[in-house]
Amino acid sequence: AQAESGATTATARGMQVAVAVARFERYAKGALEPVETALPPQIHEAGPMGGAGVVGAVAVRRPVGVVTCITSYNNPWANPAGKVAPALAMGNTVVVKPAPQDPLSVYGMAAALEEAGVPPGVVNVVSGTDSAVGEAAVASPDVDMVSFTGSTAVGQRIGEVCGRDMKRQLMELGGKGAAIILDDADLDAAVAGIGTTFSFYSGQICTAPTRVIVQRGVYEQLVDKLAAYAAYVKVGDPVAPGTVVGPVISAAHRDRVEAYVEDGRKEGARVVAGGERPALGKGFYVAPTLLADCTHDMRVVREEIFGPVVVVVPFDADGPEDAEETAIALAADSDYGLIDYVWSGDVARAFRVARRLRAGGVGVNTIARNMEAPFGGFKKSGVGRDVGSYALHAYSELQSLVWPG
Repeated sequence: AQAESGATTATARGMQVAVAVARFERYAKGALEPVETALPPQIHEAGPMGGAGVVGAVAVRRPVGVVTCITSYNNPWANPAGKVAPALAMGNTVVVKPAPQDPLSVYGMAAALEEAGVPPGVVNVVSGTDSAVGEAAVASPDVDMVSFTGSTAVGQRIGEVCGRDMKRQLMELGGKGAAIILDDADLDAAVAGIGTTFSFYSGQICTAPTRVIVQRGVYEQLVDKLAAYAAYVKVGDPVAPGTVVGPVISAAHRDRVEAYVEDGRKEGARVVAGGERPALGKGFYVAPTLLADCTHDMRVVREEIFGPVVVVVPFDADGPEDAEETAIALAADSDYGLIDYVWSGDVARAFRVARRLRAGGVGVNTIARNMEAPFGGFKKSGVGRDVGSYALHAYSELQSLVWPG
C-alpha cells in the first residue's frame, strides 16, 4: 500500500490496511443480518381482484448478481474492501478493476481472499492502463451492477453506459467540501479539522474540507492559524518517522495541482503558505498550500483540486441570521455535495445550518465519521449510499413475496 500510493506509514497502517480489515470484519457480521422484513398484513374486501381476505407480505433482499467494482488510487486497500466485502456478504460475485496507479494491493487482497477459502470465480481482478479494460468491465452484458469511486467526469460516462441496460449503480464521485466557520466557532478545533486536507493522503481525498467559508470577523485570525498549521506539518519521505505529508500519486497529478495554484494566483488569490515545489529528492511532492482572499467565481474554489490545497472565502453579514443565510448560500453554490462541515460554538445553531446544506453528510464541529452512517453524495458527488447496513442494501435487490392469509 505504501510503496504504491506514497502514503505515510501512519496512513498506510491505520487508514488503509487497518480500515480494510475492519470492513471485512464488519461485513462478515453483516452477512448474518436479516434479509427478510415482514410487512403488516392487509385486509382486502371482495372485488375484481378476488374475494375478501387477508394478504401477507415479506420484503426479501436478493443478490444483484455480478458486480463490477472500480476503485480509486487514493486508498488501494480500504476502498476496494468497502465494495468487495458488502457485495460478497449479500451473495454477489465481483470483478474488481483497480486504479492503474496502484493495482498490486488489490491483487494482494484477492490472494488473501483465495487463501481464506473464497471459491474460484467469486472474486476476479482485471487491471490495465487502457480505457478499454474499464469499459469492458462496465459494458459487459454479464455485469448487473457497477460500483465506482473516482472523478465525476468518469462517473458520468459510466452512468451513460449503465443506463443503456439499466444496470444498477453506486457512485462515489468528486467533492469540494465546504467548511463553514461562523464567528463564534472554536478556531483551533476548526483548524485541526481543515488541516487534514494538508496531512491526510496529501489532500487526495474527496471528503476533505477544502473550501473554507469564513465570517469576516474571524477571517484573518483563521488564515493566520491555518498558515501556521501548514508550515508546521513535515513534508518528505513517507517512510521517515514524523512525516505528515508524503508525495501525491504521480508527476502528472503534481503538475495538475500546481497548475491550479498558479491559476488561483492569476485570478487574484493570495498565496499565504506553500505555492512552491518542495526542494526534495525523489518523489512527486506538493507543499501544503493555503490560498486566501478567494471569491466564489475562481476555479480553485469551484473545482476539485485533489491535493493539499485549501482555499478560503471570507463573507460579510449583518447579524447572526444573515451570517447563516449567507454561509448556506455560498456552500450551496457548488456542483458537488459529498460532505460539508460547520463550526460554531452554538451547537443548536450549527445543527440548524447543517440541516439546510445540500450534502450527503455534514460534520458538525468535527471531521470524524460514524462508520455505520450512510455515505454518499448529492448533486454531482454521486448516486446511492453505502457504509454499514446501507452498503448491504446497496449491493442487493428488493423482492416482494405476497400470499393469502
